[in-house]
Amino acid sequence: MRDEYIGVGLAVFGSFIIGSSYVITKMGLGDASERHGFKGDGYEYVKSPMWWGGMITLVVGEIFNFAAYAFAPAVLVTPLGALSVLTATVLGAYFLKERLGHLGKLGCVLCVVKSVLIVANAPAERDIQTVDEILELAVQPGFLLFCLLTTIFTLIMIYLICPQHGTSNPLHYLSVCAATGAISVMALKSFGIALKLTFAGSNQFTRPSTYLFAAVAVFCIAVQMKYFNKALNTFPQSVVSPIYYVTFTTGVLTASFVLFQGFNMTSVIETTRLLCGFMIIFCGVYMLN
Repeated sequence: MRDEYIGVGLAVFGSFIIGSSYVITKMGLGDASERHGFKGDGYEYVKSPMWWGGMITLVVGEIFNFAAYAFAPAVLVTPLGALSVLTATVLGAYFLKERLGHLGKLGCVLCVVKSVLIVANAPAERDIQTVDEILELAVQPGFLLFCLLTTIFTLIMIYLICPQHGTSNPLHYLSVCAATGAISVMALKSFGIALKLTFAGSNQFTRPSTYLFAAVAVFCIAVQMKYFNKALNTFPQSVVSPIYYVTFTTGVLTASFVLFQGFNMTSVIETTRLLCGFMIIFCGVYMLN
């Protein structure tokens, strides 16, 4: 079986679990608001068992996603996150009483159909022999500039924009999630490849870059989860999930394109077809709102 198919299976299963976790977490934040007076700031939500249930479910789903990045390219795994939005939307209609209209149902169909087409047309994974090869790509001027701009943008959002305008638009909180998420996925993918190579007999834990990627991933995920919880507590899940998917996917695809210097595709037609697939999925996700 090709590694890409293993990655697809892990990503699809992980997306369904992650979508479920959004709903459970939203219910947990509501519970924390009612019982402990949580209003969006602070950490009172950690007192809610349901919130912990949502976080544990999210971690399990992300573990499947993490494993998927070790077997398949980010350009294939990340768009399949549309299935998590679909799952969250359908479950939210039942458990959170959020309305799913006719356009939303059409959006569900578009997400599923174009996910299948993206899988069918996705590029092959780049052949990596050691984790240091990814480090060499990461210290190229293009990716270093991307990281610098991402860091500046994130700091401006955290310290200037979100404190004043965070509650007026979910995009403020979710842009922080997307920016840090783009870096965290690249770091997770690198660490996942290190694990995969280690299990295959080439020990990557003798290389400092393996630990560097792990540390970057942990830090970025911590920031990402803090602002995702803020968004989910302040705005409806049906609004947060689609915006989060589109911004996060855009950030990850951009980071992957810069880091690996392209999508590893052989023709302009293949690249155009893949990008059109992304746009149709984005439309489907928008219709889910």
